[in-house]
Amino acid sequence: MIKMKDVYKQYPNGIMAANGFDIHIKQGEFVYVVGPSGAGKSTFIKMMYREEKATRGEVTVNGIDLTKLKAKQVPYLRRNIGVVFQDFKLLPTLTVYENIAFALEVIEESPKNIQKRVMEVLDLVKLKHKARMFPDELSGGEQQRVSLARSIVNKPKVIIADEPTGNLDPETSWEIMNVFEEINTQGTTVVMATHNREIVNTIKHRVIAIENGRIVRDEQRGDYGYEA
Repeated sequence: MIKMKDVYKQYPNGIMAANGFDIHIKQGEFVYVVGPSGAGKSTFIKMMYREEKATRGEVTVNGIDLTKLKAKQVPYLRRNIGVVFQDFKLLPTLTVYENIAFALEVIEESPKNIQKRVMEVLDLVKLKHKARMFPDELSGGEQQRVSLARSIVNKPKVIIADEPTGNLDPETSWEIMNVFEEINTQGTTVVMATHNREIVNTIKHRVIAIENGRIVRDEQRGDYGYEA
């Protein structure tokens, strides 16, 4: 599903954010990515959907080597990857329904299929009753659920989440995690960068820890492993 082989990423300022990543994530896994701020977690995550390009090495997702991908091919890659951000990134002038439908309109899905699928994912995130509302009429947790619905509406094989509970209160964070768990049980691979130790220590999954651009720990059903 996702492979990194001898991957390095050096930024123009000289910072080495990836220093020899070697990793294999299988279809259907749920993986937490943890580590101190500035450790290289976001770079690790962003290289999976080609927001960042490796300086050298191989990054393969769904059998595609992202390091050889041309810029014009990146949008096609992302049709099979759902991305969830800390700050939601919803379009403020579109309703909840329209924000989610937009992801299907750009791939020219039929209106009938769009309506059916949007209502399915709204049901999954328990927001069918707010389909006609705008983002600024929703709570932060509701906005994140819309963002999550949008990321899965085209049935991607993998969901990549960068601090998806970072701006949410504890109760709302658990609600979001329940949705991620449901998505994962349906066979979707989930890779999540997080600082939330309580979630990592309670809902056990594989943990990859990154420090100074290196993978220092990779364990099944691991703990967060850092002091509060």
